[in-house]
Amino acid sequence: MTTAFLLTNLLVLPFWGLMIFVPNWRWTRRIINSPLIVVPIALLYLVLILPNIIDLLQSLTNPSLSEIANLLGTPYGATVAWAHFLAFDLFVGRWIYLDSRAEQFHPLPIALALLLTLLFGPCGFLSYLAIKALYNRQRS
Repeated sequence: MTTAFLLTNLLVLPFWGLMIFVPNWRWTRRIINSPLIVVPIALLYLVLILPNIIDLLQSLTNPSLSEIANLLGTPYGATVAWAHFLAFDLFVGRWIYLDSRAEQFHPLPIALALLLTLLFGPCGFLSYLAIKALYNRQRS
């Protein structure tokens, strides 16, 4: 599981680096424009869950706190959850990047929102919505 866990980070961090540190580079826009950037981490997630899909379905279709805690308390469960988080956070980060570029927002506050999305998922998404609301209010 250690290898799979390390691989999850390697599959997403380059894209985050592009969006946060070189948002105006033409190659960043070309690369991030493709939804396929999420495919490698999504495929790793699929590879991780398929061998245990029956057990996972039983746990997830009728979840209890203790059962989910037991699952997440294992190296396998933590790795699967981490891959899940990273896949969806990257998807949301990609949307934030593309939407902010279309709106022509300054990259600095967007970098903060992207960093928050990478680290705290929904908090970054909420911060981007707040940034967007502020920009739209200033434009009105």
